[in-house]
Amino acid sequence: MHMADALISLAAGGTAWAATAGLISYSSRKLRDGMDDRRIPLMAVLGAFIFAAQMVNFTIPATGSSGHLGGGLILAILLGPYAGFVTLASVLIIQALFFADGGLLALGCNILNLGFFPCFVVYPFLYRKIAGDHQRKWLMVTGAMIAAVAGLQLGSLAVVTQTTLSGISELPFRTFVLIMQPIHLAIGLVEGAATVAVILFVLKARPEILKEPVGEAEGVKSLPIRNLAVGFLIAALVAGGGFSWFSSKYPDGLEWSVLRVTGTDGVREPEGEVHRSLADLQEKTAILPNYGLDEENKREGADKDTSFPGLAGGLLTLLFAAIAWLLLKRRRVRI
Repeated sequence: MHMADALISLAAGGTAWAATAGLISYSSRKLRDGMDDRRIPLMAVLGAFIFAAQMVNFTIPATGSSGHLGGGLILAILLGPYAGFVTLASVLIIQALFFADGGLLALGCNILNLGFFPCFVVYPFLYRKIAGDHQRKWLMVTGAMIAAVAGLQLGSLAVVTQTTLSGISELPFRTFVLIMQPIHLAIGLVEGAATVAVILFVLKARPEILKEPVGEAEGVKSLPIRNLAVGFLIAALVAGGGFSWFSSKYPDGLEWSVLRVTGTDGVREPEGEVHRSLADLQEKTAILPNYGLDEENKREGADKDTSFPGLAGGLLTLLFAAIAWLLLKRRRVRI
C-alpha cells in the first residue's frame, strides 16, 4: 500500500508531510522524556524484521493480486504507539530513499496510512480495549485480528481519499473505493494472522511485554529482552534473506486496484516541476530501485536474487535506529 507520487498532488503531499513531521516530533519527545535505553535494540531489530517482512508479498487467491505485512500494529503492541510509529516511519523512509518503494512526495501519506492508523487509532481504541490487561490469549488473538483488519481498512480508505482530493489521477472515488476495500480486507486478515503469530511467540518468550509494552512500565524495564531481540533478528534475516525469494510476482493491492480501475499498468505521471525534481532526487538516492527488480522483471515474473536487498535494508534500519538513539540521547543530555 505504498503510494506513488503520481497519485498525490503537491497540496495533499505537503499537508501529509506536515502532519507526519508533527507526529514524529511529538512521538520523539515522548520517547526522549521517558527514554529506556534497553528499548532501542528491540526497536532496531523489530524495524529490521518489519522491513524484511514487507518484502514478502503473499498471493491473494483467485484475484491476481498480492499483499504484504504493514507491521504497524505489531510495533505498537510490542513497543507502544510512540516508539512503534517512529520505528515504522524509519522503515518507510529507508524504503523510499534507498529502494524507491513509494514516492518521496507521497512519503507523508504512506507514513500516515501505514503508521498513524495502527499505532494511534486501532491499537488504543480496539486492540487495548479488547485484549485488556489480563493476558488472556483468546482476547489478545481476537483483538489483534479485529485491529489488523480495521487498520488496513482505514489505511486503504485514506489512500482513496488522498488520491481523490489530489485530483490529478482521475480515479473515481466510488469505483476506486469499491475495489480497494475488499482486497485490503483480505490482506488485513493475513496481517491479523501474522500479528497473532507474533503475539503467541512473545506470549511464550516474554508475556509481560504484552501487558505493558517495553519501556512503558517500571516493572517491564527490568526484564531481560536480549533473547527476544535475537529471535526477531533471526526472523528478519530469514525473511529478508530467504523468504523474499518466494515473494508473489502479482501486483500489490493498491497497484491491482489502480489497474482494475484504469485498465492500464498505472496512472499518468504528473508533469509538475516538483514531481520531476523529487523523482530525480529519488533516482539519485535509490541504491537498489525496486529492490533490484526492474519493470521488465516484474512484468515477466522473473526470479531475481532479493536476498541482498533484504539484508541491506535490514542493516540500514539497524543503523538508522542507532543514529536516532544517539541523537535523542544527546538531546536529552543537553536538556
